[in-house]
Amino acid sequence: MSTLYFSLSSAFIMGLMGLTFHRTHLLSALLCLEGMLLSLFIAISIWSMTMNCTSYSITPMILLTFSACEAGTGLALLVATTRTHGSDHLQNLNLLQC
Repeated sequence: MSTLYFSLSSAFIMGLMGLTFHRTHLLSALLCLEGMLLSLFIAISIWSMTMNCTSYSITPMILLTFSACEAGTGLALLVATTRTHGSDHLQNLNLLQC
């Protein structure tokens, strides 16, 4: 089980590093956030299966619902900023210009 935990933690760390170092486009930031949430979903799903407790079985579904809402909101923001600013570069986004 240690290789499973290592792979899940490394997937989360890679998503976090991608979010911090490669923030040129809004779409790449959203994909890094989605990767982090999916690695958390898999980790919490495995944790609830190993606990064999029914009270923890709803937690991964709540996280998956939150992830879907985050993706929908992020894509709506991506479309809105592309229409208003012409690109999805994060450096071009300035709230004072709107």
